[in-house]
Amino acid sequence: MLKKFIKSMVMTTAASGLLLASTAMAADQKIAVVNFQEVMGKIPQTATVMQSLEAEFKDDRAVIAQLEKDIKYYQEKKKRDGSLMSEKEKEELDTKIGTLFQEYQAKGKEFQQKTGARQNEETNKIIALVRQAIDNIAAKEKYDFVLEQKAVVFAKPEHSITEEVVEQVSKLK
Repeated sequence: MLKKFIKSMVMTTAASGLLLASTAMAADQKIAVVNFQEVMGKIPQTATVMQSLEAEFKDDRAVIAQLEKDIKYYQEKKKRDGSLMSEKEKEELDTKIGTLFQEYQAKGKEFQQKTGARQNEETNKIIALVRQAIDNIAAKEKYDFVLEQKAVVFAKPEHSITEEVVEQVSKLK
């Protein structure tokens, strides 16, 4: 029994010592936080990329919009004129609507894949610029850690380097 008590005391003392040591080591660390989402929203590169992607896929978007209009037109025509049409005309119209809808779905899926891939590609380039700016600031200011603000429960505003990152990335191309 005495042996268990001594063992638990030794373990408690060791744990307390480790806790104190880790607290002391943490006190020597220089830590900053950055709001990555805010940075991405404020830098001009994000808006530039969005505009260029919009222009790049303008024609594809127009084709999909036209297919959608055509489908709606033929559906409305069937509703409006269906009672006056023969069964063969109705079947032909249904076939036409079905074909347009399949083309619409295929082009829509292709469009989403292409735009998603391009958006990821461009976003990764911007993220590389942001990381470069964070690395530069961390090296210059001698930060041991730079954490994403979302990962931190609380940080004093003076520990945020978000505006510095925005400023530095805005100067880059």
